[in-house]
Amino acid sequence: MLNCRNDVLFYTKQLVNIESVVNTDGEKEISQAVHTLISSFPYFQEHPGQIIKQQTIADELERYNVIAYVKGTKKESDKAIILMGHMDTVGVEDFNQLKDKACNPDELMEALKEEELPAEAADHLHSGEYLFGRGVLDMKSGIASHLYLLKYYSEHPDELEGNLVVVIECDEEDSSHGILSALKELKSLKEQESFDYIAAINADFVSPRYEGDENRYIYKGTVGKLLPSFYITGAETHVGSCFEGIDPNFIAAELTKQISYNPELCNEAYGETTVPPVSLKQTDLKPAYTVQTALSAYVYYNFFIHSWSPKEVLEKLRKQAETAFSNALADYREKYEAFSKASGQPYTEVPWKSRVMTYEEMDKLLTEEHGESYTIHMKQFKEQLMLDATLDTRMYAAKVVEEAWKWMPDKDPAIIMFYSSLYSPRIEVTGKNDKEERLIKALENAVETMQPEYEHKIVTKSFFPYISDMSFVALSDDEEGLSAVSSNNPAWGTKHYVNYQDIRDINVPVINIGPYGMDAHKQYERMELKYSLEIVPALTNHVIQDLLKD
Repeated sequence: MLNCRNDVLFYTKQLVNIESVVNTDGEKEISQAVHTLISSFPYFQEHPGQIIKQQTIADELERYNVIAYVKGTKKESDKAIILMGHMDTVGVEDFNQLKDKACNPDELMEALKEEELPAEAADHLHSGEYLFGRGVLDMKSGIASHLYLLKYYSEHPDELEGNLVVVIECDEEDSSHGILSALKELKSLKEQESFDYIAAINADFVSPRYEGDENRYIYKGTVGKLLPSFYITGAETHVGSCFEGIDPNFIAAELTKQISYNPELCNEAYGETTVPPVSLKQTDLKPAYTVQTALSAYVYYNFFIHSWSPKEVLEKLRKQAETAFSNALADYREKYEAFSKASGQPYTEVPWKSRVMTYEEMDKLLTEEHGESYTIHMKQFKEQLMLDATLDTRMYAAKVVEEAWKWMPDKDPAIIMFYSSLYSPRIEVTGKNDKEERLIKALENAVETMQPEYEHKIVTKSFFPYISDMSFVALSDDEEGLSAVSSNNPAWGTKHYVNYQDIRDINVPVINIGPYGMDAHKQYERMELKYSLEIVPALTNHVIQDLLKD
């Protein structure tokens, strides 16, 4: 086994000491630190052209990726393996009074000894087997493992029968500008060095899947993530005459009841099942207080997929939205009839019907109805809206739909479905081609070799269950599935764009061998030392060696 524990721990602490919260200047600082560190390796002093500090592309912020590669000399080969990981973290506000120590593991752990911690976290703190701090788990110890292997092979290129490319990217925790930009450099290296990318190994964190779970997981491929969004219009009325209209919040509430936590919307594939969708935002779009009901509401949901395409998700959610709309109208009628009976006021038949359409369908209808006057107006509106720096992609998309709705000739209540954020594609690694077969076999061999060295069972599963940049090095979706994303995202081409051809140009099978711990994104984030500092680098190295040999 590699003698790597102390080095990986040292790199981990160095990285954690830099507060690199996503969308802050800390991302620039850590990229410079990583670049300086790698540049100090003798190999890169001799080969300075093999380390690249790349500014992200089409990004509102200034930040950088660091990409470095070692060319093996054991035997001349075009084969290349990508090691990837992100250097940004979520914020530190959840550390409360200890947030000034969040990025100093040693000081933080001393301070935590004076705090009242949950039982398991307290046990881990006092065991000497865990390291606490923001980013130790997600995922600076994973980067540290990659840095160790990069340094090792830079010192021993004669042991490398091929090439090792390390990609340390920014902005994983928000919009993946880092990896999407890195694809350009990877493609350039592919052409410049004639690299044949045969596998990618990510090092994002792994955690227990349920209470009492002792397994350490390795993942082939990854879950996909969508953000289906719904613009809901009602019929405005004075609250004193509430049954003369219908509140869009009433429909939105029924929609959330129908979609959130719904097991029908869990996607099973290869014996693994996604968690159901859940609401991430629900609001009306009323700008200020009045005694009239809102004109519209807006809601979006997290949605994980294993085998469904974005097109299939829209089809499934259309049925759910139609059901929710019908249920809302039925409930509205029942309440209206009860009120009429109680008040002695006449009941008038409710005029509305369930009405659900996609943004693509509405946009096509309005283009046919109004022609250039509509398309030119919307183009100018989107460009003007881009000047509002306060709008994220999700609210930008909602504003575009809201503006388009004003052109609708029939303004009866409706639900408009669309996507309002980045699609992180699902990836299946099943052995469907030679590269996948070899990667799966190499992984199996690595686990078999390392399992006797570690007390807990190392288990391989098919889908990494969290969002990660693994999604952007390969595609399992076809063109039709992806077009459902671009055609139904109102921000596409202005506030948001992904060049999926860049992903297809790399298209490499990817696995995740990452540090183990608990409470990522939480106050007691921590990683287990032995697995993260010793087993992870060793497993990764076994896969590298196995894949690169003839």
